[in-house]
Amino acid sequence: MRIRRILAAVITTAALAGLGLTGAATATATTATATTATPASLTPGECEQGGGTVDRSNTSAAGLPTCKGGKYNGQDVD
Repeated sequence: MRIRRILAAVITTAALAGLGLTGAATATATTATATTATPASLTPGECEQGGGTVDRSNTSAAGLPTCKGGKYNGQDVD
């Protein structure tokens, strides 16, 4: 009877440790994907495909027009 309890405790501990490692790996992969998702500057077509319009009256610090609205709101447009 005691051996069964010890064995159950060991299996439970191993299962919980495995879940912790899996969660950490998933969080790292998600973070890496999120950092590479948006480009530094867009083409006018990419801005429009993302649901925005090219705003030539509002320039960025680099002197480039920006994308207004949509998925790429505020991004530089070359």
